[in-house]
Amino acid sequence: MGRQFKSISSAQREFIASQAVFFVSTAPRDGHINLSPKGIDTFRILSENKVVWLNLTGSGNETAAHVMESNRMTIMFCAFQGAPKILRLYGKASVFHPGDSQFDKMKELFPDIPGSRQIFEMDVELVQSSCGMGVPLMECKGQREELLDWAKDLGEQGLQEYKKKKNTFSLDGRPTGLPDHN
Repeated sequence: MGRQFKSISSAQREFIASQAVFFVSTAPRDGHINLSPKGIDTFRILSENKVVWLNLTGSGNETAAHVMESNRMTIMFCAFQGAPKILRLYGKASVFHPGDSQFDKMKELFPDIPGSRQIFEMDVELVQSSCGMGVPLMECKGQREELLDWAKDLGEQGLQEYKKKKNTFSLDGRPTGLPDHN
């Protein structure tokens, strides 16, 4: 059943690359725990112990607020097709915003996606696999375009206003670190 590893193997890298969705979980010291599904082309493995992912503008910004307070993060991939499998990456994360030198450098790893908000970098401390036999089989019909269309329609000024209104503080009132110019 479950096995633990110190780093991401080449087989695990292939498994991750074949998944259309991943899930990110974070928590502050106290308050609401956050679990978010992510898709589109937003995940990269930099090395066997370092991953990054591009966060897009959404209705909240819990992950950023949590990472600024308590940098623990778990990323989960699970097979909805083929052999059953769940893979979790546990580690410590950092958040980078537009204008940060790290953001500008890492943004080159991703396609130009409307509404890009932050990049998270995680140092992977533990990799755990488990069976996933309880995960249903489902067919991926493709990525949704609605978020991208929404961001395009809002335009840069509209996105800045939206982020200021909806993404500046977490559900628990914690700051998310978005810069004023963003």
